[in-house]
Amino acid sequence: VAGLGNYGLRGTRHNMGMEVLDRLARQLAVAEGWRVDKRCCADVALATAHGLELVLLKPRRFMNLNGLSVASAAEIYSLGPEDIYLVHDDLDKALGKVAIKLGGSARGHNGVQSCISALHSNEMTRLRVGIGRP
Repeated sequence: VAGLGNYGLRGTRHNMGMEVLDRLARQLAVAEGWRVDKRCCADVALATAHGLELVLLKPRRFMNLNGLSVASAAEIYSLGPEDIYLVHDDLDKALGKVAIKLGGSARGHNGVQSCISALHSNEMTRLRVGIGRP
């Protein structure tokens, strides 16, 4: 599960993916388990939920390069694009509204486009979190 955003710019609308991952880590009781993984240039926490092993990933890069971290982590953990969930902001959804998108285009989102390019696939499931337009 990769939270897309601009690392180091906490509290901004475009960091919604990372904010969701922070909350998920708290709910799964692994919030203290974040560690820097230099192999994929990301913060990583491992968790278990409903019998599934999860890799939580917050890329330590800017949004338009998040895919490099996601692709590296996929290789390290032997994951295919179909195993990856991207969590990201969506300007076209009202604040707080969420939707799941199964594959397809990036719809203009630079972080998603970076993941599609780096993984050479658009099969990732996306959790789109509405931030609304200003």
